[in-house]
Amino acid sequence: MIRPVNFRMNEQTAVNNYFQEDIDVKNSTINSKAQQEFDAFVKVLRSKGVNVIVIEDTKEPDTPDSIFPNNWISFHANGTVGLYPMFAENRRNERREDILDILEQNGLLIENVVDYTSAEEEGIFLEATGSMALDRVNKKAYCALSKRADEDLFIEFCEDFEYSPVIFTANQSVDGKRMPIYHTNVMMCLATNFSVICLDTIDDKKERKNVIDHLKQDGKEIIKITEQQMHHFAGNMLQVLGSDDKKYLVMSSSAYHSLTPEQIEAIEKYCEIIHSSLEAIETCGGGSARCMMAEVFLPHS
Repeated sequence: MIRPVNFRMNEQTAVNNYFQEDIDVKNSTINSKAQQEFDAFVKVLRSKGVNVIVIEDTKEPDTPDSIFPNNWISFHANGTVGLYPMFAENRRNERREDILDILEQNGLLIENVVDYTSAEEEGIFLEATGSMALDRVNKKAYCALSKRADEDLFIEFCEDFEYSPVIFTANQSVDGKRMPIYHTNVMMCLATNFSVICLDTIDDKKERKNVIDHLKQDGKEIIKITEQQMHHFAGNMLQVLGSDDKKYLVMSSSAYHSLTPEQIEAIEKYCEIIHSSLEAIETCGGGSARCMMAEVFLPHS
C-alpha cells in the first residue's frame, strides 16, 4: 500500500471515472484527510493479522493517485511481476523500481518482470487488477472492456500468465446515458467461494449469462449488488488473509453500510468483513478499498 503525499482529485482520470466528485476543499486538506483514512485503514488490517507493507509516496513527481497501486503493478506466485500501461499520463509516474527493491528486502522473490508499458505509445491501456479481476485458483481473468482495458492487450496478458479470458462490457448510467465503467474491479469482486457483482451493468444478455456461467462452473455463490450499491463501492472489495490464514473480505464503510442484511449474511458464511471509512479517498479519487491494495503473491526467497 502506498501512503499518499499529494492526494487530490486527478483531473486526468476524471474524464472517464464517473465515480469521482470535485469538492470545494483545499488540496492540502484533502491530502491530510486521505492520510488519516489511510493510516486508520492500515491499522484495522494489521489488527486482524494482515501483513501490510506500507511504502511512502514521494513529493516529486506529482502523483495524485499513487494511493491506488493495484492499477500499475501485479504480483504472481511464480515470482513474476507485471507492469501495466496507464490511461492518465500523470499516473505513469507512479511506477517505481525501488518498490521492487523494498519487496525483495522484505524477503520476497522476484524472478521475472513482464512489462506492457510500451503500449502507452500506441494509446493502448490495461490497468492491472483495476481492469482485470483475477481468479488465481481457477486461472480465469474477467475484464470489462473500456478505454482503460484494451481487448487485445488483455488477451496477450492471459496468454503470458496462462489465464482463460472472460470478456464483457459493463456500463453505468451517467446523465441518462449508458457509459462504460472505467474499471472491472468497481463492479465485481472475486473471492474464493463467492463473487460480489453488479450484473445489472452487463447490458448484453449473452455476455451476462457467460459471466454467470463461469462463476457457477467454479462453484462460486453469486451475491448480486445494485448499481446504487456499486456507487457506494460495494463491488470494490478484496479477500485477504490474516492471522492463521483466516480469510477476510475488505471494503470501505460506505460499501458495508450500503449492503442489505441478507448480503452481509451471504458474505459472512464464508469470511469475516473488515471495513474502514474512506470517504475523502472515494469522493476525490473515485476508487476504494480494493484499489488501495496491491496484493502480493510472490514466493519468499
